[in-house]
Amino acid sequence: MPRTRNVPYTRKRRKKWLKSAKGYWGAKHRLYKTARIAVVKALTSAYRERRRKKRVFRALWITRINAALRAQGLKYSEFMATLRRNNIGLNRKSLAFLAYEKPEVFDTLIQLHKQEKGVNAKAD
Repeated sequence: MPRTRNVPYTRKRRKKWLKSAKGYWGAKHRLYKTARIAVVKALTSAYRERRRKKRVFRALWITRINAALRAQGLKYSEFMATLRRNNIGLNRKSLAFLAYEKPEVFDTLIQLHKQEKGVNAKAD
């Protein structure tokens, strides 16, 4: 029995990888093997960086909040604990936006922290 070759499917599979490598430099968009390797590497990097981006932005938000608090002589951890105790459900992204873009609104939260800190100092 003669061997059958599935040329249309093979061509379709190869074109899929080459289409994904469109715009790559040099042989990476012309040759099937190098294109496939480049696309797999690009997809792996994209997946990894989507996860990393979340960590980087969280660190940025914490840094911005901390910088705004340090200018007032406060500590980040104490401030966040105060917000938690008062059931203020603002996340770090929102707090960083307030600290960076709307400092007057952020100052009201700082005043709340200072008031609670003063009450706690009198109780001791």
